Amino acid sequence: MKDKVITFFKKIQKKIKSKNLTPEKNRRKVGMILSITSVIVFFVFTFRFVYIVTIGKVGSANLNEKRDSLYQGSSIIKAKRGTIYDRNGLPIAKDATSYSLYAELSEDYVGSNNKELFVHKKDQQRIAEILKQYANVPEETTKEQFVPKKNKAGKVISTVEFGDKGKNLSLETKTSIEEALKKEKITGIYFNEHPDRMYPNGEFASYLIGYASPTKNKAGETISISGEKGMGIEQAYDEVLRGQDGYKHYQKDSKGNELPGTAVVEKKTQDGQDVYTTIDTNLQVRLEDAMDEVQKEAEPVNMTAMLMNAKTGEILAASQRPTFDPQTKRGLYKEKGQPDPIWDNLLVQSAFEPGSTMKVFTVAAALDSGKLNENETFQSGQIQVADRTIMDWNGGKGKGPMTYRQALAWSSNVGMIHLEQKMGTTWQAYLQKFGFGKTTHSGLPLEAAGNIQDASTVDTAMTSFGQAIGVTSFQMMQGFTAIANDGKMMKPQYLKKVTTKDGKEKIYGPEMVSQPIKPETAHTVLDYMQDVVNDETYGIGFGIYGIDDLNVSAKTGTAQIFDRGILMTGPTDYLYSVVQIAPTEDPEYIMYVTMKQPKVGDGPNQIAKISNSVLEHAFKVDAGSTEHE
Repeated sequence: MKDKVITFFKKIQKKIKSKNLTPEKNRRKVGMILSITSVIVFFVFTFRFVYIVTIGKVGSANLNEKRDSLYQGSSIIKAKRGTIYDRNGLPIAKDATSYSLYAELSEDYVGSNNKELFVHKKDQQRIAEILKQYANVPEETTKEQFVPKKNKAGKVISTVEFGDKGKNLSLETKTSIEEALKKEKITGIYFNEHPDRMYPNGEFASYLIGYASPTKNKAGETISISGEKGMGIEQAYDEVLRGQDGYKHYQKDSKGNELPGTAVVEKKTQDGQDVYTTIDTNLQVRLEDAMDEVQKEAEPVNMTAMLMNAKTGEILAASQRPTFDPQTKRGLYKEKGQPDPIWDNLLVQSAFEPGSTMKVFTVAAALDSGKLNENETFQSGQIQVADRTIMDWNGGKGKGPMTYRQALAWSSNVGMIHLEQKMGTTWQAYLQKFGFGKTTHSGLPLEAAGNIQDASTVDTAMTSFGQAIGVTSFQMMQGFTAIANDGKMMKPQYLKKVTTKDGKEKIYGPEMVSQPIKPETAHTVLDYMQDVVNDETYGIGFGIYGIDDLNVSAKTGTAQIFDRGILMTGPTDYLYSVVQIAPTEDPEYIMYVTMKQPKVGDGPNQIAKISNSVLEHAFKVDAGSTEHE
């Protein structure tokens, strides 16, 4: 074995000698190989580096995009939601911005030109004093927040807030703090913006105006305001009010925060348009106050009330009970967090049997069609219709023979059935002419069309005195405009105009729906309706709905209530109502109030506390102003 190894090494030695290889030559050869390899590697890396710098890609990754994501940011600039005003330019719903304080403590927080933007230790005491002075943040709280702390991951917390006192700050407070800090050249204190929607009047035509809902981020901060899930005008005109958001780019610091002064706006915001309603704040406040008082006294299941300009159909005041505060949502939900409101917008969404206020239209139709003879009398008390005996409101006793004018004043069901039978199918045609059985096309969400029951002669007879027919308050008011306005029926109007920020306006003028009756018919009905208030013998509203020094045409209503098809028979199981049109000779206003099942007091007298009060106030306002014109 030893001989074989020796022989092997001798062969190698012999081969080396044959190649003339020496150790020195070997070192030179290895050095040359290494040099060439180094040059090749250098050129490969240089070429790759130039490629990356020029093309900006490593594999499929775009380095420019990676760089931008690290040091550049972008965000949406929220558009300002339009303001909702009353007819005189007083705000009902408006956008507001609240602010919250925060401080940057990291010394790495620098801006362009390496400007230091963090809180300096020398300024901490003065900052505490300024925040105490303008935001009432306790100095101890501020100083405590400046003490370095670590989060759960063990990293130093560099951005801090200042508790509840440092949140929901007004623009005025924000400006005061900023000016005080700027005066002393203090950096490191900043503000976050939070959009909000303000309803300065509280409970104020709440279901008509509606509300806009906030959209919140994961931290519970409001990031936008939308009426999409709200109600009323806020929902119906959400696209008009909300505007279009803008877009901006900015430079970020190492923590991803926007560096001050680096923002570049790419797309400007287009703020929402402003909406001017027909509501008069003065009259609306009076209506809300009157309804609050009656709600406490009578404790009804619900109430509605509306004041309208008789000639234009403009709604000057409108409300309902129960109601809610759109700012706090108090009264809107049964329990906190419940998704759906307790109450509908009763003015348009809830159809009800109006009762005897419908008799105004029965008499108007009979007069207009020539079926009412003013000198003819009938026997009041009760009448047989098919298999049903229908009685007057006093248990069928009646009030002896009476004319149809007296029948309207005394509210005789029997008299209205006689007129309905004289008209035949003409009565149904007039119901359509007056707009019943179809919506008023108000534009408000979920408006009900109501219904007219005509499957039997009994149903048709009952519609003549306001039973077996479902109506909304908007439909009733629309019909009453024909009585008050020379036979011309006006669409209920709650908008006056919509304006853009550049001054353009879209005007919503009066809109005549049709003319269901002749002018002379309307005048005669108004004259008849005065007897409700003035006729001591037959006037069912005598001593209740009259107003001093004013000629008032009125009609009362007391409708029976059915619950799931069963007639309710309690002493106050009625829907009480009244319509008042004044002044009779040249109507300016129509007032319509309903009250369902009051627990305390007399329905008509309770209603009069609302209707008389608001009408009287309307004429006092008009005496020294032309704001309704």
